[in-house]
Amino acid sequence: MPASRLRREGNRSFESELPVQVELIEGKLRLSVNAFLVIERDQYILIDTGAANSWEPSMGLLLQALNEAGVAREKIETVALTHTHEDHVNGLVAADGSDAFPNLQRLFVPKEEVSLFDNIERLSRFRARRTPIENGFKLSASITAFEAHGHEMCHTAYEVSSGDESLLIWGDIVHVQSIQFARPELTWEYDTNQAQARASRQRMFRRAIQPNYYVAGAHLSFPGVGAVTLYGDAYIYTPV
Repeated sequence: MPASRLRREGNRSFESELPVQVELIEGKLRLSVNAFLVIERDQYILIDTGAANSWEPSMGLLLQALNEAGVAREKIETVALTHTHEDHVNGLVAADGSDAFPNLQRLFVPKEEVSLFDNIERLSRFRARRTPIENGFKLSASITAFEAHGHEMCHTAYEVSSGDESLLIWGDIVHVQSIQFARPELTWEYDTNQAQARASRQRMFRRAIQPNYYVAGAHLSFPGVGAVTLYGDAYIYTPV
């Protein structure tokens, strides 16, 4: 991603002022792209799907990762989207053009983004399986949808609860972990609504500092899961 895509409050680009902790590779930011599988008893629920072969050549390894984890893609009958950007939804279609998840029954899409989904020709075959969801929707006994608007009009996070522990799968709340935890007011140029994205990030950070609470981010570096703590006025992210 071009380095200028990270912005200050007020939308002023500061490419020349990037802090030293923001590592660039040939002038660009390196972003991981993650999807997360939740196994609840006999249910296999996938949150986001990656981009498959529709974007950068280094993407599209989700099916390989599932295979390495010993999970047959035929087991996945439920997919929930944080939002409809191509690096989250296009992985519904495998690189060979087949359905990535041939037994898909339920496709949960944030309500206000259903119309955006309609504009993606690649995904037309899945339109009949869409179910629009809103804040508080229960995907299962342990997974609840939470409003996290801003990056996209109805960007949604999913909280997974098990015993006294929780995991917040928050999609694109953070793009550049090396600076946005310490400076949550910094926004991303691709955020549809800068102010709303900033407010959602700060709200999610406050939620994440609870005891026994973890976060999973689409663009957090491997392993993409960790804990958030508050130290003074700055948040600190620690990978698991």
